[in-house]
Amino acid sequence: MNYQRIACLSTEAVETLYLLGAEDSIVGISGFTTRPARARKEKPKVSGFSSAKIERILAVEPDLVIAYSDLQAEIARDLIRAGIEVHVYNQRDLAGILRMIRSLAALVGRADRGEQLAVDLQARLDWVRDRARALARRPRVYFEEWNDPLISGIRWVSELITAAGGEDCFAEESLRQAARERIIADPAEVIRRAPDIIIGSWCGKKFRPEQLRARPGWGAVPAVREQQLHEIKSADILSPGPAAITAGLALIERIIANWAARA
Repeated sequence: MNYQRIACLSTEAVETLYLLGAEDSIVGISGFTTRPARARKEKPKVSGFSSAKIERILAVEPDLVIAYSDLQAEIARDLIRAGIEVHVYNQRDLAGILRMIRSLAALVGRADRGEQLAVDLQARLDWVRDRARALARRPRVYFEEWNDPLISGIRWVSELITAAGGEDCFAEESLRQAARERIIADPAEVIRRAPDIIIGSWCGKKFRPEQLRARPGWGAVPAVREQQLHEIKSADILSPGPAAITAGLALIERIIANWAARA
């Protein structure tokens, strides 16, 4: 069975279906959808991310709902009780993103296009890894997902940093799934790890480098001293879908290449 009426509760599912040419199957999206931009004009918004009114989802008469992670577990439970088929993805790394693409493509009868998209994204990753081997030194990179409390180490971002030629300062945290498990309790630990580059992507709000510079003792951090403070918008990197491997990776690679040129 190829599903014809799909409600997508996360942005990466919408992005993937559009890339597969299966956008006509989408009957509802999350209000947090960012890619492609036209989806927000073309598709009704039926949910938030971690919250939703089940009646709004049911009103678009989906034959399948695509959800993401334990953060949407309660929504999925209520939909299942209402008799709706639900597929919950839980990709946390780059390999998982590619699996999601192939799986979702099969659900809409686009397995060949899904395979090609996954192959193209893998080729992009491999190309960037090959270029990174030319770096004389790999910079230490601190990626800040949230500022209060400090959160770092989201797994697919850690892998992207490595692919682009960097060393994630908190790579060990990437093995922890939930954001609350990746809190950096002592901000001085960032100072001790001395990142050469700091990338901020504060989920849903603008990164403020001046706030970071004002943190006690952070003036001694090489990235702060050398003005290597950068923002990547959350839409480009914090959703575990194609955009992380295209837009997110390209931005990380550019930041590291510019650092290497200066170094």
